[in-house]
Amino acid sequence: MNTIQKIELPEKVIICEVAPRDGFQAEHEWIPTEEKISIIRQLAKTGIQSMEITSFVHPRAIPQLKDAEQVVESVQDLTNIKFRALVPNVKGAQRAIDAGVKKLKLMLSATDSHSLSNANCSVEEAQKGFYPIIELAEKHNVKVGGSISVAFGCPYEGTVAIERISSIVERYKMMGVEEISLADTTGMANPQQVYRMLGFLKQNYPGIIFSMHLHNTRGMAFSNVVAALQQGVIHFDSSIIGLGGCPYAPGATGNIATEDLVHGLSEMGIHTGIDLNKLIEAAKEVKQVIGHDGGSYMLQAGPCSQLHAKPKVQEKLV
Repeated sequence: MNTIQKIELPEKVIICEVAPRDGFQAEHEWIPTEEKISIIRQLAKTGIQSMEITSFVHPRAIPQLKDAEQVVESVQDLTNIKFRALVPNVKGAQRAIDAGVKKLKLMLSATDSHSLSNANCSVEEAQKGFYPIIELAEKHNVKVGGSISVAFGCPYEGTVAIERISSIVERYKMMGVEEISLADTTGMANPQQVYRMLGFLKQNYPGIIFSMHLHNTRGMAFSNVVAALQQGVIHFDSSIIGLGGCPYAPGATGNIATEDLVHGLSEMGIHTGIDLNKLIEAAKEVKQVIGHDGGSYMLQAGPCSQLHAKPKVQEKLV
């Protein structure tokens, strides 16, 4: 008799909620600051331990996040959550630090085409510009994490070679950055590609903590989560009700929905520390505030545990 080999997966994962940054930035209609704060507080009640709360970009670049300082300062009492903020430059980093952010995330593209669209410079030029940010963060005892957008596929250049990602990781390592997020910004990744790239990177950079930031543009996000789990990755970004999108990536849609990710992991016996029922209730409220969702399966079908009444036996007609 053939035996089925069990695939070893992590027992628990850490999910970072990114809707307050990635999700809100994609919304054209202004979300009042008090509504943003209310959503953050609602999400905090679900057991979420990490959150990307905003981005300290120039207000003209992303008007939706012009209230970054007010949002951060208004939730400093939520000490059970580790907040981080995306910063594009030294000025943004200083604003974030002054507001009380204890962890900064750097924004970088994998390809020159996307970098020119996003930062108006090449990838290498953009990355070299991180040194002053890292020095500033060290001065204030603030942590810094790196990111690589369009890491698996660029809307302008197509598939991104592992060697290119490796060179970016190498430069991050030289800067002292020990956490790097790999972002499938346009949802172009597939499980085999994710598995191969993570296998290569983890083997060559064992001291780096890799996390996954997956958009569900083509319905592949959870499949890619499983591939990452098989490589031992335990850090994932997600966005409540699947909100999100990149203004510099044509066709990009939202991240994998947090409630869908928590549900899927729970069904696989993987612990997240997040209360799914509370998360679904939060998702319903966020959808009501925003006016739409990004394709949440939990809001459409509910969890697998939500069973329906059994059909009654019908009297047969003679």
